Amino acid sequence: MPVLLLLALVGNMALSTQVSAIDSCGQEIATIMQNIRKLENKLLIGNWQVEHLRRHKYFRPFQPVVTQTKKEPETNSGVNLNSSGALDANVTLMKSLPTAGSLIVHDKDCSELFDRLKPASGFYRIRPKLHEEPFLVYCDMKDGGGWTVFQRRRHGNVDFNRDWVDYRDGFGDFKLRNDEFWLGNEHIYSLLSEGKNLVKIDLMDWDGQRSYAFYENFRITDEADKYRLQYGVYSGKAGDALTGGTGMVDQWSACLSGMQFSTRDQDNDRYKLDSCALENEAGWWFNSCHVANLNGKFYRTGEYKGQYDNGVVWGTWKGLWYSLKHTTMKVRPLLFLDDVGSGGGES
Repeated sequence: MPVLLLLALVGNMALSTQVSAIDSCGQEIATIMQNIRKLENKLLIGNWQVEHLRRHKYFRPFQPVVTQTKKEPETNSGVNLNSSGALDANVTLMKSLPTAGSLIVHDKDCSELFDRLKPASGFYRIRPKLHEEPFLVYCDMKDGGGWTVFQRRRHGNVDFNRDWVDYRDGFGDFKLRNDEFWLGNEHIYSLLSEGKNLVKIDLMDWDGQRSYAFYENFRITDEADKYRLQYGVYSGKAGDALTGGTGMVDQWSACLSGMQFSTRDQDNDRYKLDSCALENEAGWWFNSCHVANLNGKFYRTGEYKGQYDNGVVWGTWKGLWYSLKHTTMKVRPLLFLDDVGSGGGES
């Protein structure tokens, strides 16, 4: 074979080997890059899951447990141990998330519980402030969902003519759907203190007709300031009774914005001749005295007569001499993506 032909064959073989090596190297690089992208996606999803769990309080603060005796591993705890007694790395510790109101999870309010589980209306434990103990509330999961109820009148079986301590700590029944209660000014303060909320007041007369009022940024101050009432823009159908209606004289004497809370044993109103709380037999934010008082005396006839207009009244809707049958005061965040509400409230 000629020398030049032999050299040409050898050169072609070497070039083919180099091309084959380059192709193989390119495939390996592509595979490595694909694996890196998969790992990045898993890391991104993992970070999102951790943030979701942290946001909804599925993590409990670590508390070391001190035991005096060595216990055998439990076989029915849902956690697998390998032969050395260590946790199996392939086992997920949290097989099911705890429910609302348990000792592990306490939602900030009913709106957070609604976002997480969308449960039925009922009583649940919430924890608006992490440094405070959880407490029981009624969650209205109808009417768009996510409402935390802090006042309710239904049948007149609960006496609302109470002292300061009762209104501070709360009173009433917290078991059945139609129970009456006042959540307690301390709990209401914790619930509303941030102010970025929407309070809805549901009203019903003795003929079954309904109305409602909305107030933005409804909140109260602490006990040192006598739970002073503050609120923002009104909207609704029942009229702005908290502000005293439309007349300037009524607003001057009956507007409740900036008023401190009063009870029969603590008179903090602006009425110089007497005590609004004593006259109206209720704890409430009185001026001199009111156009709205949802904690008043429960009259079963609707229209009533008396020395004072001390019924369960919303004067801009039914007047001061008509005592309402059902009232509810409830709150949720001002910015809340809800189911479509009826506007009529829960029956």
